[in-house]
Amino acid sequence: MGITSAIVLFAVIWFLVLFVVLPLRLKTQGDVGEVVPGTHASAPADFQPKRVVRTVTIVAVILWAIIAGTILSGVITVRDIDFMNRMGDAPKAAAQE
Repeated sequence: MGITSAIVLFAVIWFLVLFVVLPLRLKTQGDVGEVVPGTHASAPADFQPKRVVRTVTIVAVILWAIIAGTILSGVITVRDIDFMNRMGDAPKAAAQE
């Protein structure tokens, strides 16, 4: 895996984790009972972006390390998930003389 692939993998994982974490422990203005005029009742009452970014980054780094380690170790390859057998058989190593 190249550096660009590693960065792209991290970015994808980070945003996926972000969308999972955003609704956790969310209290809306409607729940609290203090709706600011001009906003929806479903708007967050006390949004803490630093806490969300910190949590997302910690979880994303852990998931990235696990996934990148699996890819780099070769335990799972692209051919393992080629269910339609479009890639054909794996090339054989040159015979040792």
